[in-house]
Amino acid sequence: MYRHKLIFPQSFPTIHTERLILKQATIEDAEDMHIYLSNETVCRYMGIDAHETIEDTKGEIKWYHDIFKEQTGIRWGISLKDDPAIIGSCGFLNLEKQHCRTEIGYELHHDHWRKGIMSEAIAAVLRYGFQEMYLNRIEAIIDPANTSSVQLLENVDFVREGLLREYDLGQNGFDDVFIYSILKRDFK
Repeated sequence: MYRHKLIFPQSFPTIHTERLILKQATIEDAEDMHIYLSNETVCRYMGIDAHETIEDTKGEIKWYHDIFKEQTGIRWGISLKDDPAIIGSCGFLNLEKQHCRTEIGYELHHDHWRKGIMSEAIAAVLRYGFQEMYLNRIEAIIDPANTSSVQLLENVDFVREGLLREYDLGQNGFDDVFIYSILKRDFK
């Protein structure tokens, strides 16, 4: 019988890349995070409403802590090496330990779009997931209208597997989404 065991980190890992530090977000980061999480343009495809209050953002940070504690996900705050302010987040949610798979999610302050920051963060998170956690499959659920995210995922070797019809309940009814994935054996 085939056996494969996922390893979930016991303490929150910090990841360093060429330009970024991926770290645990704390309540002290709420003001920085509220700047981009209150922006309609940033939240348009996230499946959440733009945050109206700092309490909304503190609730988001609490969710990050809860999924880590429950071992159902891990979400890193993204900061530039020369500035500790959190400018986005990236990480795993809906972790299926038995099947060694998870879903990836991310967002970034609009002032930092199109600078390769999210590509760098995703590559680091994928590397951590495949090499340290022993994940086999990482999925992404994307609104077909989110062409920037589609391009981003395809640039980091995710494969579009299909269209999930009326998969998510959005503000205007049920929405179709693309499902993308990358497998450990395909990760470069």
